[in-house]
Amino acid sequence: MVNDSPKLVQTYSLKHCSQRHADYRRSLQRTMTDIQQGKSSRMSLNQSQTLCGKVSRQLQHFKWRDIFTWQLLKTLLMGQGLSALICGTAVTSQFLASDYHLDVPMLQSFINYTLLFFTYTTVLLFRKGDGNILQILKTNWWKYILLGLADVEANYTVVKAYQYTTLTSIQLLDCFIIPVIMILSWFFLKARYRIIHYVAVCVCLAGVGAMVGADLLAGRDQGSTSNILLGDGLVILSATLYAVSNVCQEYTVKNRSGVEFLGMLGLFGTLISGIQLGVLEHAQLARIQWTWQIALLLSGFALCMYTLYSCMPLVMKLTSATAVNLSLLTADLFSLFCGLFLFQYSFSGLYIVSLVVIMVGFIMFNTVPTPNPTPESVGEERGYENQAAEFDEDGQVGSAITVSCEHQEKDKEETDSRGRTQTLETRGCACISSAEL
Repeated sequence: MVNDSPKLVQTYSLKHCSQRHADYRRSLQRTMTDIQQGKSSRMSLNQSQTLCGKVSRQLQHFKWRDIFTWQLLKTLLMGQGLSALICGTAVTSQFLASDYHLDVPMLQSFINYTLLFFTYTTVLLFRKGDGNILQILKTNWWKYILLGLADVEANYTVVKAYQYTTLTSIQLLDCFIIPVIMILSWFFLKARYRIIHYVAVCVCLAGVGAMVGADLLAGRDQGSTSNILLGDGLVILSATLYAVSNVCQEYTVKNRSGVEFLGMLGLFGTLISGIQLGVLEHAQLARIQWTWQIALLLSGFALCMYTLYSCMPLVMKLTSATAVNLSLLTADLFSLFCGLFLFQYSFSGLYIVSLVVIMVGFIMFNTVPTPNPTPESVGEERGYENQAAEFDEDGQVGSAITVSCEHQEKDKEETDSRGRTQTLETRGCACISSAEL
């Protein structure tokens, strides 16, 4: 019995330790279960607070100066300047039609193209090299004929649409130009849009919808309903032709020059509009009773249109064809504001809402630049042979790769027939070091 007592003590201690270990494991499991339940309950209660906290922290660290830059402000002001010029053309045309019963859209376009011809085409005549008008005509004459035809007919068809459909249909269907420009830019200019760009376009179109709603409430659904289907088709055709003209303008301005675009447009636009003027409006021209008021209104229209065509390449070079047309959506609003004083239009608060919404959409579209490939002439103008070099948002050259020469000739010494040594010139490839984007 004495010899068995240590074994009993040892057995008792082992059982006691195993029981304590089991109790410890059960208590640990209960603790972990309580912790998980507490976490799940707190997560369900504080989920919204956590999301709000994340948003608030992002807003606190958000730099508004990165969005509201001088570049954006300049683009916004220049775009609204173009809208004001379109408003000027609309007001003068309204006076000519309402007070003097003068409806000669081809004459008005012909005057504008003639001014472009005498200024920008003349500049091309005195240029030398590839920028001369003869050199341009040798290679791209047929392209500029199609461009001039598209621009002239776009101006004519949208005016003709007022004879067949209502103002509301024209305002709505005229926005068709924006998706057409985005599609053409995607395929031909290799523009790549992000989600925010599509959202911004939808916001701008919502602003146009508010403007059209205000017109309907105010009873301004003017125009004709003689052939709505034909009128709507003319508006869609005009928007498509305008989109083709604007995309061609963006490509020419960013790859060649704005003077070349305006000069060739003035040349072929004058020829096409002059022929169409003689065919379609010769009877109206013969019946015009010229007064100083009519001459003044035609001069004001021509001045606004000429300034619009001259300034649009500058804005197009800063942004894109899509951004320019988004900014031009406010032109109808400016015309309405002028009509409040000149034509006794009734005011609606939706006009202000529409203006604000369009501005917000335009700012959203320009906060994130559309990734475009570098122009073809960039590498030649700056002397870079590095195809990996890219342009960032500020126009600086950056590359994540250090470009090195595959074959770099070193200084060599050559012995001539007299035993003299001549040092050859080192001809090494220019290397562009990597820079931070």
